[in-house]
Amino acid sequence: MDLILIALVAGGILFLKKRDQRQRIVLLGHALSRYDIERLMEGLTDGYLRALGEDNAERQAQVWNFLAAQELRLLEQFQAFATEFANEDPLRTRVSKLPMAIPYATVWLPAATFDLRRAFAIHAQGLAQVVENAQQLSPKRKAFTLSAELFLMQHSCHWFCRSKSVASARLLARHKTPYAQVLASVSPATRAAYTALVSGVA
Repeated sequence: MDLILIALVAGGILFLKKRDQRQRIVLLGHALSRYDIERLMEGLTDGYLRALGEDNAERQAQVWNFLAAQELRLLEQFQAFATEFANEDPLRTRVSKLPMAIPYATVWLPAATFDLRRAFAIHAQGLAQVVENAQQLSPKRKAFTLSAELFLMQHSCHWFCRSKSVASARLLARHKTPYAQVLASVSPATRAAYTALVSGVA
């Protein structure tokens, strides 16, 4: 009898978790559907590898120039997206800080959450800082830092839709980069603001 009860409880928790995650995926997917952010991100990632592997200096410079234009397009797209997403209901944009997914944890444990809208604002600021390149980073260093900024933004999306542990696993599987390394590779301003947000420091 106890085993049946345990099975019923486990099944109920699994059902609620899937429903919660589905609602989050639909919310974020709908917001992103009007933009080409993912396609531009993939194009930049592939382009950076092509530029770094180019032996001809003139050809490499042409690739970097093309990628700079793509970076501006991506920045414009993400800034517009972040501005639009800021209008979402704050009750629907909370992200659980718990390492594992617990159904509706953002409702029952609001103190253990952060606001995805704020995270996207931090990502938008970080991307702008690197793309505008006020620090005059070399093309290689700029590509490295911007890639980290994009990977961290993608991690935030997966964290919101699933959990931090799943987001970190996907980051490692897709980009062969641990979460801690990505966080260490973004700009200092992004790292400070993001760490404060997800750790709960005001």
